[in-house]
Amino acid sequence: MLFGESAYSSYRFLNGKSESLFLQRKKPSKIAWTIVARRLHKKGQDIEVSKKRTRRTVKATRAVVGATLDAIKAKKNQKPELRATLRQAAAAKSKEAKKVAQDKKKVELSKVKAAQKGNVSKQQMKGAAPKVQAKSR
Repeated sequence: MLFGESAYSSYRFLNGKSESLFLQRKKPSKIAWTIVARRLHKKGQDIEVSKKRTRRTVKATRAVVGATLDAIKAKKNQKPELRATLRQAAAAKSKEAKKVAQDKKKVELSKVKAAQKGNVSKQQMKGAAPKVQAKSR
C-alpha cells in the first residue's frame, strides 16, 4: 500500500513517473501526455471515430385497402373543383338512400302498430316478450 492511500483501494502504476505525479496529486487533465488530457483537447480522435451519418426518412406512398396506388394518384391529380362536385354528389346519393330506408322503416312500423292496437310499449312492438306482472301484490 502506498503512502496516503485509503485502506479500501490499491493502485498499480505503469512506472515511477506516473506514481510520483499521482502522489503529488497532479491533475491528469493538465499533464499533456496522459489519455485524459488528450481526450480533453480532442487529440487522435479523427482516426478512431468517423463522423456519424444521419439517416433521412424516405417518404413512400402506398396503396390503401380498397384503393390502388394508381387510383390514389389519379384522385390527387384531379382538380379541386371536380373533386368537390363528386363529393357533393356522393353525399346527396347517400342522403337519398338513408331517406328511402327511413321511409321504409316508418311504413313497417305503422303496419306493426295497426296489427297490435292498444297500450303497447316500443319493446313489445319490436317483438319483445310481454312484461310479467307480480302476483304477490
